Amino acid sequence: GRSGIKLALKNVFFAALKRMVDGVLPIGTLNAQYWRHYFGYDVPQFLMPYAVDNDYFSQRAQEAHAGRASLQAELGLDPARPVILFASKLQTRKHCDHLIEAYARLAPAAGVEPEPYLVIVGDGEQRAALERQAAATGLGSIRFCGFRNQSELPRFFDLATVFVLPSQYEPWGLIVNEVMNAARPAIVSDDVGCGPDLIADGENGRIYPVGDVGALTDALRRVLETPDHAAAMGQRAFERIQRWGFEQDIQGLRRALASVVPRFEA
Repeated sequence: GRSGIKLALKNVFFAALKRMVDGVLPIGTLNAQYWRHYFGYDVPQFLMPYAVDNDYFSQRAQEAHAGRASLQAELGLDPARPVILFASKLQTRKHCDHLIEAYARLAPAAGVEPEPYLVIVGDGEQRAALERQAAATGLGSIRFCGFRNQSELPRFFDLATVFVLPSQYEPWGLIVNEVMNAARPAIVSDDVGCGPDLIADGENGRIYPVGDVGALTDALRRVLETPDHAAAMGQRAFERIQRWGFEQDIQGLRRALASVVPRFEA
């Protein structure tokens, strides 16, 4: 069949490519597994982490703190209540619908608001459907904030108690790097590529099976158990991301060059 032909052509392509490759620069664990699958163990790998400018994002998060009260007022938020943040395009594969469903399950009883707010930042073709879904829950603690420039996002990271990325088919999810620089824990599905490298389940965030709304609800409950628990997870998230940045990229590239370029010293 067509899929068999496609697979055969792919294998021929990678076999030819392998003969021209002296080393690969995987961006993380899943990417390393991908290259290992096609090239085997005889092509050396040099980790070059998929990173953001950690100094920039941690600095922006610190600066945003001073404006937290004004953003809370703008969105009509009680500062005493925690905030669950979603910030991404409102596309089907991002599955904000799963998060709204999980959030509704946090309600202690019918007609009673959950303790946290749900703040949704972003726009896209699913927005109208998601707003209808949110309205159907009858809950008044969901906020749609629309599209915001990347420069504004640190204000929302600072506002958040926990960040959630419930995506399916998410090759990496760089926004998780960004939010960890704000010392906030992240809950991600197991289809988010950065999970194996950045999230230690139960330590600095949670990883749950994509599409499993019950597991997502449980992850939210566990992270939000107490404010101190969420803050401690956030601090561990910050410590983790400081070891996944441009400095590690430079080290990986220098190791690769030392391996494949004669007389290059790492």
